[in-house]
Amino acid sequence: MLMIQGLLPAVSITLTRQLVNNLVGVAGGGFSWESLQKIVMPIGLMAGILLLGEFLNASSEWIRTAQSELVHDYISGLIQKQSLSVDYGFYEYSEYNDQLNRAREGASGRSLALLEGTGSLLQNSVTLFAVAAILLPYGLWLPLLLVISAFPAFFVLTYLNKVQYRWSQRTTTARRWIAYYDWLLTNNSTAAEVRLFDFGEYFQSSYKKLRQQLRQEQLKLLRQQTLGRFAATIIALAMLGFAVFWMGRQVLIGVLSLGDLAVFLQALNEAQGVVKTLLSNLGQIYRNSLFIGNLFEFLQIQPKIIDPPTPVPVPATLEQGIRFRQVTFRYPGTQEPVLENFNLLLPAGKIVAIVGDNGAGKSTLIKLLCRFYDPESGSIEIEGTDIREFAVQKFRRLITVLFQSHIPYYTSAGENIALGDIWAGSNQAEIEAAAKASGIHDKIMHLPQGYDTMLGKLFPEGTELSGGQWQRLALARAFYRRAQIIILDEPTSAMDPWAEHDWLERFRDLASDRTAIVITHRFTLAMQADIIHVMRAGEIVESGNHDELLALGGLYATSWFDQMQASGSSSVESGVV
Repeated sequence: MLMIQGLLPAVSITLTRQLVNNLVGVAGGGFSWESLQKIVMPIGLMAGILLLGEFLNASSEWIRTAQSELVHDYISGLIQKQSLSVDYGFYEYSEYNDQLNRAREGASGRSLALLEGTGSLLQNSVTLFAVAAILLPYGLWLPLLLVISAFPAFFVLTYLNKVQYRWSQRTTTARRWIAYYDWLLTNNSTAAEVRLFDFGEYFQSSYKKLRQQLRQEQLKLLRQQTLGRFAATIIALAMLGFAVFWMGRQVLIGVLSLGDLAVFLQALNEAQGVVKTLLSNLGQIYRNSLFIGNLFEFLQIQPKIIDPPTPVPVPATLEQGIRFRQVTFRYPGTQEPVLENFNLLLPAGKIVAIVGDNGAGKSTLIKLLCRFYDPESGSIEIEGTDIREFAVQKFRRLITVLFQSHIPYYTSAGENIALGDIWAGSNQAEIEAAAKASGIHDKIMHLPQGYDTMLGKLFPEGTELSGGQWQRLALARAFYRRAQIIILDEPTSAMDPWAEHDWLERFRDLASDRTAIVITHRFTLAMQADIIHVMRAGEIVESGNHDELLALGGLYATSWFDQMQASGSSSVESGVV
């Protein structure tokens, strides 16, 4: 279709020459059928060409719309798939977020523009060659002059596109800051603090400052583009003006006819427009190719957490437990190790609490055990097998986690829980059992549609939950996944004392026959554990149950008795370790 559309202007120009020459031939001969035939035939053909062109334009519009939707979905799918496959660690670094932002920034639009630019280049190339063939009889130098006149504009376009691309790469982080400030000012999760502490004007000022800087740089680039294009246009017009002067001279001395002049002027105008469009196509292709390079750079990121060549079968149950053996780990880009020659045994079927101050390395243990990172040296073993010997996804099926920063999924209450094991299918009895285990069942039953109630206020007809209720829902989601290893990171941090006491009474039943690892600052929860490990500066400094650690008189006991003295009670309902 594009090639046919590319030929139509040349056909129209040829018919114009025939029409003008026929009019010159019959002018002054009176009105007759013979004279009328010479005029009607080219006019009819030109009308047919016009209708064909309109049909092709309408068809092309439909194709472009369908193509746009398909390309958008395909590119979005590529980015989402790659975002899921890259290592978790990539999300914790600014460089990765810059890469992701560049890849996502209009990726589908630029991909489509690249595709359409290539098609348009094909169409306009056909038109240019056809018009050049019409001009060729008047002199070989005419088509060459058209091409040469476009050189300045082409070089200006290429240079400016490269400058624009470099500016975009350089300002990626600044534009992410702008998006972040906008999120702070408009997001519902930040609305309360922004109003209470009057952050609005401060963040808005930062937003405006960055926007002003980028706006000034953009306007400077635009000024360069305008001046460059204006200079290139003057050069092109001077060359084409010489061609028009030469053609007019040929008509005046009788070498060429009026039909030739009409064809020349129309062909020259068409060719000039086509050359400009071709330059625009080339500029778009070049510019979009630069930016599409960001997409391919992102898609070429290779994860380091991968399946081994020959994975070992994952054990169905745990008999021995989990062992950290001489593990050394430091986060990429840092010099100080979080763990160094770290050793720890987590026996199977036991509840193990890990307590310690912030920065002790507790969350790092979770990340390593979930295989979000691999240790620099040493190994993490399950049933005596290094977890790197297992297939990643099959190994992770062994684990269920309640992260400290749990996510409120804005779906129905039942689906929220079922997300804990999406491959197991939705089983209402098990969903309710998990909800009862976490203590959220009664609240769900009082919602307008029970388990079918939409949660959150982001979408219509949603019902909001309190922080503690969201946490209980996340607990239910973790329990719904009948995994052998349960990891709970501050599972009661958002609960009030009554809700926490209610949940603690059922905790041992929930963890029965499974290995539970609890990261906590609360004595009330740590007391429920079979083993308590006190962690400080990447090392286990004390181990034992609650009574043993109190008798030891170390860090755990000090924290316990300090809290007792502060509360003035012989027992502590809650505390911080």
